Amino acid sequence: MKAIIVEDEKKGQEILSSLILKYCTDVEIVGVADNAEDAYLLINKAKPDVVFLDIEMPKGNGFYLLEKFDNINFQIIFTTAYDNYAIKAIKYHALDYLLKPIDIDELKQAVENVKKALLKPDNTKYIDFLATRKLDFENRLGLPVKDGILYIQVADIIRIESDGSYSTIYLTESQKHVVSKNLKEYEDVLPVKEFFRVHKSHLINIKKVKKYVRQDGYFVEMEDGSQVEIARRKKDEFLQTMNLQ
Repeated sequence: MKAIIVEDEKKGQEILSSLILKYCTDVEIVGVADNAEDAYLLINKAKPDVVFLDIEMPKGNGFYLLEKFDNINFQIIFTTAYDNYAIKAIKYHALDYLLKPIDIDELKQAVENVKKALLKPDNTKYIDFLATRKLDFENRLGLPVKDGILYIQVADIIRIESDGSYSTIYLTESQKHVVSKNLKEYEDVLPVKEFFRVHKSHLINIKKVKKYVRQDGYFVEMEDGSQVEIARRKKDEFLQTMNLQ
């Protein structure tokens, strides 16, 4: 089988390549790309059987890449540190989904699934495999930290505050983590029924709202005692979300 790896980090490319070389000997890596634009050109040229696709990349994420194709005639195995993307992956008929750091057995099984799908074009039962993992994926969030990936419970997030390309995630028990991801990326993956962007710099967990304050502007007081401003243009939508109108 011909495979392409789409991964923005050099180390990630090397790790996945070495795992495939060692444990999936019937897979030939015919190209590697580190961004969505280069990946699009490479896929059209090499015509791979399977693409190992990272989600967060420069010049457009993995979903942006897939939307560029009128017809996806290759199998997709997502590889990412963010397990919340699995639900969206189902929409794109991903054959499988590997969470970093990649487990060898899961990689081997994913490749076996590709083989079966190539022999039998109807791969709906493999899409069902992803669906069975949905509940596991949507309850946790992987945060890129200095020494690896920290997995937190989504329910423990109180709020996320933006500072340019960085975000500070505030958790219960006075924990917080600064990560090099912008607020929009978290807004896209966190459940819309639970998280609301009240301001260009603030995303809050509405289940953690303690009090709505209407004085010298609009604010919410969160369970950790912090006050977060509500943008005037967001006020009515927020009140509807909280059933206060």
